[in-house]
Amino acid sequence: MKKLKIAFVCVHNSCRSQMAEAIAKVLTADFFDPYSAGTETKPQINQDAVRIISKLYGVDMNETQHSKLIDTIPQELDVLVTMGCHVECPFIPTKHREDWGLDDPTGLPDEAFIKTAELIKEKLLDLKMRIVRKEIDIK
Repeated sequence: MKKLKIAFVCVHNSCRSQMAEAIAKVLTADFFDPYSAGTETKPQINQDAVRIISKLYGVDMNETQHSKLIDTIPQELDVLVTMGCHVECPFIPTKHREDWGLDDPTGLPDEAFIKTAELIKEKLLDLKMRIVRKEIDIK
């Protein structure tokens, strides 16, 4: 099976979607080709998110990623995940779309970032399993 193109979309592409991209690169690189993007950008990725992902996964997002707009992701995706931004994302062609409804940990203590990372991991592995079990049809 070819790797599925998955994009994580949030408003600023500076925290949750960046965390999801980094976690997907570590945990599901054999299954997903991950991207992240936003409807707006920030000058840099949230540095608390960078620190927590480095601590948990050994990935320096300042080196591997940057905030980018949705027009930079592949035109045709297999999976689109919105992070719970409470904004309407523009139409992006995809075979499967879901919203993870994650609260933004920006400005909160490290525990909130760790909880967000744990939720992303759980949801990512669950999504992969649902696809493998063909509960989600990606054709």
